[in-house]
Amino acid sequence: MMYPEKTMDGRPPLGQTAPPPPKVTFGRRTPSGRYISYSREDLESDFGSTDFSNYHVQFPMTPDNQPMEVVPMDPAVSTKAEEHYVSNSLFTGGFNSVTRAHLMDKVTDTVPNAAVSKASTCAVEGCDGKVMCDEGGEEMLPCECEFKICRDCFEDAVKNGGKICPGCKEPYKATDVEEVARLAKEKKAITVPRIPPAKAGARMERRLSMMRSMNGGAVGEFEHNRWLFETKGTYGYGNAIWPEEDDVGGNGGGDDRGQGKDFVSKPWRPLTRKLKIPAAILSPYRLLIVIRMTVLGLFLAWRITHKNPDAIWLWGMSVVCELWFAFSWLLDQLPKLCPVNRATDLSILKDKFETPSPSNPTGKSDLPGIDMFVSTADPEKEPPLVTANTILSILAADYPVDKLACYVSDDGGALLTFEAMAEAASFASVWVPFCRKHRIEPRNPESYFSLKRDPYKNKVRPDFVRDRRRVKREYDEFKVRINGLPDSIRRRSDAFHAREELNAARLHRENSASPEDEPLLKIPKATWMADGTHWPGTWTHPTTDHSRGDHAGIIQVMLKPPVEDTITGSPMDADDTGSASVLDLSEVDVRLPMLVYVSREKRPGYDHNKKAGAMNALVRASAILSNGPFILNLDCDHYVYNSQALREGMCFMMDRGGDRICYVQFPQRFEGIDPSDRYANHNTVFFDINMRALDGLQGPVYVGTGCLFRRIALYGFDPPRAKDHSASGSCGCCFPRPRRVAATKETPNRSLRMSEDEDDDEELVVGSGLNSILSSFPSKFGNSSFLVDSIPVAEYQGRPLADHPSVKNGRPPGALTIPRDPLDASTVAEAISVVSCWYEDKTEWGSRVGWIYGSVTEDVVTGYRMHNRGWRSIYCVTKRDAFRGTAPINLTDRLHQVLRWATGSVEIFFSRNNALLASPKMKILQRVAYLNVGIYPFTSIFLIVYCFLPALSLFSGQFIVQSLNVTFLAYLLAITLALCLLAVLEIKWSGIELEEWWRNEQFWLIGGTSAHLAAVLQGLLKVVAGIEISFTLTSKSAGDDNDDDFADLYIVKWTSLMIPPLTIIMVNLIAIAVGVSRTIYSVIPQWSRLLGGVFFSFWVLAHLYPFAKGLMGRRGRTPTIVFVWSGLIAITISLLWVAINPPSANSQIGGSFTFP
Repeated sequence: MMYPEKTMDGRPPLGQTAPPPPKVTFGRRTPSGRYISYSREDLESDFGSTDFSNYHVQFPMTPDNQPMEVVPMDPAVSTKAEEHYVSNSLFTGGFNSVTRAHLMDKVTDTVPNAAVSKASTCAVEGCDGKVMCDEGGEEMLPCECEFKICRDCFEDAVKNGGKICPGCKEPYKATDVEEVARLAKEKKAITVPRIPPAKAGARMERRLSMMRSMNGGAVGEFEHNRWLFETKGTYGYGNAIWPEEDDVGGNGGGDDRGQGKDFVSKPWRPLTRKLKIPAAILSPYRLLIVIRMTVLGLFLAWRITHKNPDAIWLWGMSVVCELWFAFSWLLDQLPKLCPVNRATDLSILKDKFETPSPSNPTGKSDLPGIDMFVSTADPEKEPPLVTANTILSILAADYPVDKLACYVSDDGGALLTFEAMAEAASFASVWVPFCRKHRIEPRNPESYFSLKRDPYKNKVRPDFVRDRRRVKREYDEFKVRINGLPDSIRRRSDAFHAREELNAARLHRENSASPEDEPLLKIPKATWMADGTHWPGTWTHPTTDHSRGDHAGIIQVMLKPPVEDTITGSPMDADDTGSASVLDLSEVDVRLPMLVYVSREKRPGYDHNKKAGAMNALVRASAILSNGPFILNLDCDHYVYNSQALREGMCFMMDRGGDRICYVQFPQRFEGIDPSDRYANHNTVFFDINMRALDGLQGPVYVGTGCLFRRIALYGFDPPRAKDHSASGSCGCCFPRPRRVAATKETPNRSLRMSEDEDDDEELVVGSGLNSILSSFPSKFGNSSFLVDSIPVAEYQGRPLADHPSVKNGRPPGALTIPRDPLDASTVAEAISVVSCWYEDKTEWGSRVGWIYGSVTEDVVTGYRMHNRGWRSIYCVTKRDAFRGTAPINLTDRLHQVLRWATGSVEIFFSRNNALLASPKMKILQRVAYLNVGIYPFTSIFLIVYCFLPALSLFSGQFIVQSLNVTFLAYLLAITLALCLLAVLEIKWSGIELEEWWRNEQFWLIGGTSAHLAAVLQGLLKVVAGIEISFTLTSKSAGDDNDDDFADLYIVKWTSLMIPPLTIIMVNLIAIAVGVSRTIYSVIPQWSRLLGGVFFSFWVLAHLYPFAKGLMGRRGRTPTIVFVWSGLIAITISLLWVAINPPSANSQIGGSFTFP
C-alpha cells in the first residue's frame, strides 16, 4: 500500500485536521507538595491568607512612553526555550488527573567540584603530579634508571602495571614507598634533567603518525574481501554470492589468485556473511545423530521384548523412563542439525551510512535510531550504582549520538533511583567524552577501573595517564554520592517533615479556640525531593497515591536530545575563572544521547503485568518521544561491554533481506562466576550450541535481555513478502490448514500487513491506502494519535538502503540525515498519557502487540509470536562480548532462577502458545525446538524415578534386566560412545570446553530433580485447581569472609527445592551399603546385579556431586560431623539389614556371625 513520503514526518495527510495537542497545566509546587497554576484565580485562592495589595499604576502618554510594538520571537530562540523547559521539568499525570509539568529548581543536593589545579613534574607523559619526596624534600627515585615518577603513578605501576618501571621497563626492586625512602637514604639520588618538550613540527608529525596507526586498523585484521576471493566463500542469509569472473585476456592463470579483487567498484556490498561449519565436523556429527537414533531404536525394541520376569515392576518403570528419555533427546537433538556462524563487516557499514556520497554530501550518519530500554523495579534488590553503570555504558556506546536514546523504567517509582539517574547524567558529561577520546573498553566505569590488566596498554595519547587519574577521582566521588543517597533522602525528608509538623501545629494553635481539646491532625510522612517538594512516586513510608502499586506516572527528560552538529569541548585551561573542564576536550564531541526517566502509573485494581507491562509502557513512551525504528532492551545488571555491539546488530538489520528480521539476539555473558562454574551459571551449552543451531533454522529464541528488536515486529505486523517466504511448504504438508482468499486485491506496499489471527494466513482487510490502515489502529494500539502516526514513520526508517536493484522494500540513501524534531511540552504530556494504567484497556497490547502477557517467561512467548507470524531472527556472536551481566552463584538462588524458567515453560505448554498449535509459517524444526521448550520440565518426573531405580535394584536384589548379558552391555556401550562423540563434535564446532559441557550435564540432573519437578507441580495445580504456590526461602546464613569474591557460593540457604535431590543422595548411599552387605553375606552372591546397581548409583551420585558440595559449605572446611554421620548411618543400615536377613550358617564369609 503506497503512501506519500510527506507523511514520514508524522504529520497527518492532507485533508485531515490534526488533533489538538494534549493540555498541560504549567505551574509550580508549594513547599507542601501542592500544585498551583499561573492563573489569577489559583493565585488568589492559594495566597488568600497572606496580605497582598492588588494595584496597578498608569503612566501618562509621553514621547518617551509609547506603547511597545509586539516583536515576533525568533523560532530558534523559542525552540531552545521550549527544550530547556522540557529538560528541566518533571512531568506527572495519570488516571483522572491532570498532566502537570513541574519546573525543577534542582534534582540532587550535590554541587560539582571545582577544577583541579595543574602542576607537572612527573616524567610520565601526561601526568601532572609531583615527584615523590621524603621528609626532607629530597626526591625519591624508586628505580635504578632514575626515572622520575610521582606517588600516584608509582602506585599504579605497582598495582596495575606488573611492578614494571615505565622508564626502563624493568621490575622495581622496591615496591613500597617506605622501602623506597629507605633506599633513597642509603644512596643519594642523582637529579636527571627533564626531557625538553618536542617542537611543534615533531609534535604534529607524531600526531599524524598516531592518526595513521589508529585509522590503519589492527595488524592481522581479518579482510573479508580477500577471504571471499581466496576461498570462493559465499554470503549467507540476506547477502549475495559474488559471481566468478573470467581472467582478462586468459593470462591470469593461477598466479593472480593470491591478489584480492577490488570490491569497491561493486554496486553493492553485503554487510554480513554466513560462516558454515566445516564439513569435516558437521558431516560426522549428523552421521552420529543418525547412528545413535538407530541404536536407540534397536535398544528400546530389545528392552521391550526381553522382560525381566523376576522384577517386572522394575523392568516396566525403566522401559517407560527410557522411552521418554529417547523422545526428549530427539526434541533436543533434531534442531541442532544445521548450526551456523555469522560475521559482520563494520567498515562496509561505515562506508554505506557515514561516508560522504552523492546522496549524502555532508557525510552525516544515515543509520536509523535506536531506543535502548533499561528496566529496574526495586533499588534494594537492584543497587542504583549497578543501574547507573549500565546507563553510563549505554550513553558511551559507539553509535551516532543523535540517533541514540536511553529510557530507564523504574517500576518501583523510587526517588532513590530517580536521583541516582540524575547523578549518572551529571557524571556522563565527564565519562562519555573520556571514553570517546581514549577509546575506552569496556565503557562501564566500575568494570573498567576494576580490570586486572595494564590500563596503559595500547594507549597512544600522551595525556591518557592524567585523564584517567582525574576521571578515576571523579568516579570515586560519584560512587560516594550514589551510596550516600539513601541517607541523604532520609535526612532531607525528616527535616522537611519536622518543618511541616511545626507549621501544622502553629496553624492549629492559631485557628483553634481551644487547641488542647481538639486533636492535632496527623500529617503523613512524605518523601521529599531536593527542591523542597513532594516526590510524586513511591514514598519510603507508603500512603495513598504514594505506594509501590499506587502512584502517578512520571517522566523526566534528564538529557535532552542532542543537536545535529558536532560540539567539541573546551581545553582544560580555557579560562582563569576556575570554570575549566576536568579534561582537555577540545577535539572531542561532548554531546550526550537523550536520557529519559519513566515510571508508569500504577493504581489498585489494575493488572500491571510485571516486566512485560513495563516494557510495553516504554515502547509507547519512546514512540512518542524519539520513535527509534529499533529497540534494544537490557536488564539493569547487564551493561554494554563492546561499544560497537549496536553497529554489529545493525549490520544484520540493514543488510539485504534484513527487513524480514524481527530481532537480533546477542549471547548472555556473565561476570563474577566462580572459576569452576559449579552450577553451570555461564550456560554455555545453551548459548553456544543450542542458539547457534537455531540460527540455522528460523532463528534463536528471545532470552529476555541483550536483544535488538525491530519496532514494527513488536507492533504485531507480519514481515514483508510473507507469502513469498513461507516455510517451504514443509509445515503446510505436516499441518495442512485451509487458506481463505483475501478480501482485497494485492497492493504495492505490503510493509504494514497484519493477519486476522496468528493461525490464519489471510491478510487483514485494511483497504487500499495508508489512511484505511491507520483507521483500524486505535482499536489495536490505543487512542493516541501521536502513537498511531509514528507507526509508518518507524516502518519507513527501519528499511535497509535501496542501493541495489535486488534490495526490496528499501529506502533511498540519505533519507535519515535530517535532524529530528525537538521535544515540546505537549509531546511529553502525550507520553505521560500512554504510560497511564488505563491506556491498554480494550486494546491488543499484551495479547498481540508488544511484549506478550500471561507467562512468567514473557520473553520466550514474545519471540514465539514473532516466529509464528513468519519473522526470522539472527544470533550475533561478536568477537568481543557484546554485553555482560551478573548471575547468581548461590545454589538456592540458582535453583529459584531455574524454577522461574521452568514454570514459564509449563505455562507455555498449557497455553495457546504451545508449538503444537503453531501456524504453517513456522518451520518444522523450529516448531520442534519450541515444543522442547514447553516439554523439558516434564522430564523431571521420569528422571526422579530413574534416579531411584538403582537404589530399588540394590534394595531388592534385582536389576532392570534379568542378567548383564553381552547384548545389553553392547547396546549400552554403543549408546554411551555415540553420546560422547557427539559431545566432542559439539565442543569442536561451538568452541566451548569439555568441563563446561560436563557442568551442564551435572546441573541438568540437579535442576531436573528439584526445580523442574516443582515447576510441573506448580503448573498443574494452577491449570487444574487454580491454586498458585510459590517456593520461598525459609532460613539463611551469612558468609564469614567478606574478602572472598565468591563468598555467596558457600552460603547455605535452605529451601524445599533441596528435598528431592538430597533424598536421592541419601537413598543411593544407603542402598550401596545395603547391597554390598547383602552380597557379602549371601549364600550365592549375585555380583552382576550388584555391579549393575552400584554402577548406576555412582552415575547418579557423580551428577549430584556439585549439589552435595554446595551443602557442605566452604571448600576445604567440610564439617567433620558430615563424615561421622555418614559412617554411622552406613554401619547402622548394614547392621539392621543383617538383623532382618541374617546370613546362613554355611556361609564362608560371616557364616559364624550371630546378631546379639
